[in-house]
Amino acid sequence: MPAALPTPKNTVLTAAVIVAALGYFVDIYDLILFSIVRVGSLTSLGIKPGTPEMTNQGLFLINMQMGGMLLGGILWGILGDKKGRLSVLFGSILLYSLANIANGFVQTIDQYAWLRLIAGIGLAGELGAGITLVSESLPKEKRGYGTMIVATIGVSGAMLGYWVAEGSGFGWRNAYFVGGGLGLALLVLRVSVFESGMFQQVQAQAEVVRGNFFSLFSNPVRLGKYLRILLIGVPLWFVVGILVTLAPEFGKALGLTGEVTAGLAVFWCYFGLVFGDFLSGMLSQLWHSRNKALQLFLVFCATLVGVYLFGVKGASPTVFYGVCFVLGMSVGFWALFVTVAAEQFGTNIRATVATTAPNFARGAVVGLVPAFKYLSGALGGIIPGAAVLGGLTLLVAFWAVSTLPESYGKDLDYVEE
Repeated sequence: MPAALPTPKNTVLTAAVIVAALGYFVDIYDLILFSIVRVGSLTSLGIKPGTPEMTNQGLFLINMQMGGMLLGGILWGILGDKKGRLSVLFGSILLYSLANIANGFVQTIDQYAWLRLIAGIGLAGELGAGITLVSESLPKEKRGYGTMIVATIGVSGAMLGYWVAEGSGFGWRNAYFVGGGLGLALLVLRVSVFESGMFQQVQAQAEVVRGNFFSLFSNPVRLGKYLRILLIGVPLWFVVGILVTLAPEFGKALGLTGEVTAGLAVFWCYFGLVFGDFLSGMLSQLWHSRNKALQLFLVFCATLVGVYLFGVKGASPTVFYGVCFVLGMSVGFWALFVTVAAEQFGTNIRATVATTAPNFARGAVVGLVPAFKYLSGALGGIIPGAAVLGGLTLLVAFWAVSTLPESYGKDLDYVEE
């Protein structure tokens, strides 16, 4: 392993930031691709559009992908602290790239499900490893700008996903091939990135235990911080995994004047995320506070969820997509959330936390989906069901942020006992 190079004090756009940003770009492309091609791909596999089976099979496949991310989050997080940030960054990209290429050949729902599980395992590693590497490589006063760049470039991968899957006429199978090919092409950039110096220092200390996932549960203070971090990320996946992915179903329930597609809803949501991630990262730097920026965005998100569910009844699809754009802006705190996760813990378990936290938050969809189904049935429709579930997730997340120690400018060169 080559020695870590010092980071120039006057730059943010380092090789680590560029590679992490491009890796996250491909990660997001692949992560949301199923939401875009759900109806088209399942229709070609024999599921009739507009039927309960279409919704149920779609939710099943999302759960398989998110379940894989839960497993992968633990796997890659531990490996990131034991073997290094770079090994995870590129190992995860290789796995999900191959899985997505294979996904383009599926002929049955079962094949689709297993490959979404494998892809989910691969997708679990890139963001946490990338954010950890960037956070440890940049000066503490500038690392927020680095992770802001990673997020802003990364989430725009969703727009490429929409264009390839629907705008270009390539078809859903070719969209998976393109995603896999982009990931494999990204691997050649590995030669320009050096391992984190903080990790190498800890790696040289044989007495330091690295990547012990269970150490998060052995100390009440660590456990409390970890659980609160997980709760902060859940609202974003309530918005993306339920409100936006099921946009056609919500469009019908809201009595829109025309039909809406999940692909366009995802496109506009992630277009908004580009601006939201930039704004949240910038505010956290200007205010010298991660927590204040997160609190503002959670209030913003609660407002837009209310508009989405109750403010566009009978509106046109154009108005609905506009709301999806602003709703995406309101949840544009994803990389800030992962940055906070990395900043809260020592070098010997930092990758474990920064990788498991976003994937457990993403994996919350596995629990949100049955909760959404239950509440929708009990309350007489998907609108009140989503309102109650969204309100609960946002309230809990706001509490979690408000009780978490501030981490802006924190020195990260330490280990957990």
